[in-house]
Formats: sequence, C-alpha cells, structure tokens
Amino acid sequence: MTVIYPSPIFGPVHSRRLGVSLGINLLPADGKFCSFDCIYCECGFNKDRKPTRKLPTREEVKTALEDRLREMKKNGPAPDVLTFAGNGEPTAHPDFPGIIDDTLALRDHYFPKAKVSVLTNGTLITRPKVFDALMKVDNNIVKLDTVNADYIHLVDRPTGIYNLPAIIQKMKEFNGHCIVQTLFMHGTFEGKDVSNTQDEYLLPWLKTVKEINPQQVMIYTIDRETPAKGLEKATKEELDSIVSKLEAEGLKASASY
Repeated sequence: MTVIYPSPIFGPVHSRRLGVSLGINLLPADGKFCSFDCIYCECGFNKDRKPTRKLPTREEVKTALEDRLREMKKNGPAPDVLTFAGNGEPTAHPDFPGIIDDTLALRDHYFPKAKVSVLTNGTLITRPKVFDALMKVDNNIVKLDTVNADYIHLVDRPTGIYNLPAIIQKMKEFNGHCIVQTLFMHGTFEGKDVSNTQDEYLLPWLKTVKEINPQQVMIYTIDRETPAKGLEKATKEELDSIVSKLEAEGLKASASY
C-alpha cells in the first residue's frame, strides 16, 4: 500500500536518514498535492490521490505543532528533527515562509537542539521567498535524481514548467547550505529503462553535485511499495560505490538501503 500522511502533524517516526523525526505535512490529509508525480512516490500517483480538503492554514499548523511539542516536552520522546514532508511538496504552500518562521520560533522554545529539515523536490526554489525560507532551516534537503532532463520528465514527471539549469543554478546559490538527496533504482517504466546507477547518468550528476558543493549528499533507494510496477532497489554495493565516488571528490555522503 502507498502512504497518505495525517495533516498537519504526524509522528514522530524513525527516519532512515534523520533520526527521531516529527513530521509537518502542509498538504491536505486526504490526498497528494505535488509539483512532481514521481513513479516511485510512496504517496502514489497524483491522479489517484486527488485531495478534497483544503491546505491547513498557517495558524492551524502553528497551533497543532505547539500542542505536539508541548506534549513531547512533557512525555517524550525528544525529537532529533522537525521535518517538513508528507503528501507532496511543502514549499507549494502559499504561507510556507511564514510557517518556517513559526516553526523555528517554536523549536527554539521547546527543543532548541532539534534541527528543522525540509524535504523539497526543488521545483519552487527559484521563488525568492521560498529560497530565503530554505536558507533559514538547518537541513535544506533538495532532490536531484539526475541532471538528465529526459530522465526527470520520465521518472520525476514535473506537473508544470521545469527548468533544470535554473534549478541547478539556484542550488549553487545556496552556497553549500543544502543537502542533495538522490534516489537510485533499477527497472522499466512505459517500456523504458529507468536505471540511473550507470555512468551515463552517474558521471554528469557527480560533476554537478561537486559544483553545487552541498554540506552533504544523501543517497537512497526504494523502501516502500511504488505506484509504478517493475521498479527495483539499487543494491547496497551500488550505493556504497556511489558514496565512495562522492567522498573521493571531498563530499560528505551517506547511503540508506
């Protein structure tokens, strides 16, 4: 089964990459709202998960988050991270910058050692207010599955205009204050090979990641059921090899299997 998350707060859950993570879902609780329609998305295809509810308001998010943090302060566990994730692209929320400010203030009050993370597909980082908000968080985690535009349109399937060179340029303008997150996999979709571990995809991606010079690179593979059939995990050996290549370029890297 694919997953739809409660809104606006869910968890805490144990994240493969982030530890004890309290989730913040700025999208509707009954469906998916995303500027990508990835064939491997654990939330399913956009067309199958159309929401009927509205986005939570900034005030609803703030109230729900404070209630949960107050409860965790009293009963535990202490979160390692407050993570913007859930049923789609969090930066698509019109009040995303203000919600980030609220979250940072609540974090500072209740759990000042916790990090604030945002998982974004990067489609909206060319918007100045989104870019500025992402500069404020501890872990600005930006998806970059490849630097091949055809592959992105086949696998990540942007729902609007997607200017890959402009997005890569904005990632460079974070001046190291970002984490690149990339999914590696094997398989076929619509009769086309979607494996991205081979040099054809890997070497240009590696060159671009080095130019972006992020604080870290997180690579991972499929962990849950995918809406598209015929997809397979990358192997541990493949992921470890990619980590070694990143480290050889002086980049901090980790793999989740």
